[in-house]
Amino acid sequence: MAEGESIRTHISEFVILLNDLKNLKAEISDEDLAMLLLYSLPSSYKTFRETQIYGRDHLPIEDVKMNILSKDKLDN
Repeated sequence: MAEGESIRTHISEFVILLNDLKNLKAEISDEDLAMLLLYSLPSSYKTFRETQIYGRDHLPIEDVKMNILSKDKLDN
């Protein structure tokens, strides 16, 4: 994702890709999906990404999506 692009659009495209992977019977853990989403964000999200990753035992993709959308709402 490039700086300045819509986070909501990015997450929607990410979900479409996840659905495509599910249709192909690809097995990717929930935590790996969360990491893929976090690392697909632009560099301006570095601190946010680190806050999400460190200090947690489990990183559900749904929580990460909600947190990203919440951050976007607060920032805009």
